[in-house]
Amino acid sequence: MANLKYWLWLTTRKGLTGRHLTAVLDHFGSPERAYFSDREEFKLIEGLSAAAVESLCQKSLEGADRILGDCDRLGIQILTMQDAMYPGRLAAIHQPPPVLYWKGKPIAFDEEVAIAMVGTRSATPYGVRTATQMAMELVRRGAVLVSGMAQGIDAAAVRGALQAGGTVVSVLAGGIDVVYPKEHRYLYEDVAAAGALISENPPGTEHKGSFFPIRNRIISGLSVGVVAVESPRYGGTLHTVGHALEQDREVFAVPGPWDAPASEGPNRLIQEGAAKLILSAEDILCEFYDRFPGKLGRRGTMDPQVASQRLEGAESSRAQRPEPRTRQRDQEKIEVDNQPEAAYIDWKECREQLTDDQQTVLLALTQQPVKADDVVERTQLPARRVLSALTILQVQGYVREESGKRFSLAVRLKME
Repeated sequence: MANLKYWLWLTTRKGLTGRHLTAVLDHFGSPERAYFSDREEFKLIEGLSAAAVESLCQKSLEGADRILGDCDRLGIQILTMQDAMYPGRLAAIHQPPPVLYWKGKPIAFDEEVAIAMVGTRSATPYGVRTATQMAMELVRRGAVLVSGMAQGIDAAAVRGALQAGGTVVSVLAGGIDVVYPKEHRYLYEDVAAAGALISENPPGTEHKGSFFPIRNRIISGLSVGVVAVESPRYGGTLHTVGHALEQDREVFAVPGPWDAPASEGPNRLIQEGAAKLILSAEDILCEFYDRFPGKLGRRGTMDPQVASQRLEGAESSRAQRPEPRTRQRDQEKIEVDNQPEAAYIDWKECREQLTDDQQTVLLALTQQPVKADDVVERTQLPARRVLSALTILQVQGYVREESGKRFSLAVRLKME
């Protein structure tokens, strides 16, 4: 218990990003050693801001005690990276969460075919029905469904998996006890009973917009594959897919009408070869039979009448209120200099849609084409992560591929 307090102390320091937490743990080896270190030692860690150093010098454990009390009262378990139950596949990603807050059943993720399903909040009826039915089939065949708890595709997938009696995991951006959106309270309870609610943020944390992109790396990190059902060209879905590619996960996409805005993201992933086109749950699960022998059933598809009845049950449980339209991003770029292929975009808004690797790669490019090896040299990132970042940047229209496997900026970045 005493050791756990140091983990909670470290992960609640203000001014420390995931990259900084990883750097601190790499430097000291444990939160306890960091706790008993001083200001001069903290200054040796590259990249720490003055505010972060000051926060690390604050040694009060009152916050940790409060979190422990809240978790005990709410029935929330705390996992640290040193715990045996902490998923190994999550620990292996870039900047893994040092602490997980967990409510529900224990799940041995490393032994499970965990499939993440992601998509837009502004889902079409086609997307909702597809996510619901595919989630049903996946869990019925033995997979574990991983998703968020947002309206639209997330909620449809979760409801479908619950209707089929499967194991469902929802990764949240805020505290487990803070229901978001409010109308999903009963869905929270159902997921906790049928699977688990997971967050890297302590109880009481509000679901801030900036937390969702950070959360996405956990959704893909817990999974062996990620399915994109519906998504515009920019947004959280492509952000999660970017993490999945960087983490060497399988990526799948559901095609949609060529002129449907909600299907532009998946269609372009398929076009760029970043995702496998899928038409059924079998198209996903066939990739994992050999890796997880005996784990997945090869049963046929659900009887159409039964599937229809369960779909109706899932749809009838949806809150009867309109889902909010997602905020339009910088999709309509400003054309200047009569060069529509090199429009100016605001870097501050652009970076909200990108992972750390994608930001690094984008800043390393210019309008002059260069080979991927040159980008690897400039960024000092592993080649696989550079190629994954380049793929998503192409899908989003920030980068173009030239002849000879060379890459250049398709936009101009407004840095001020």
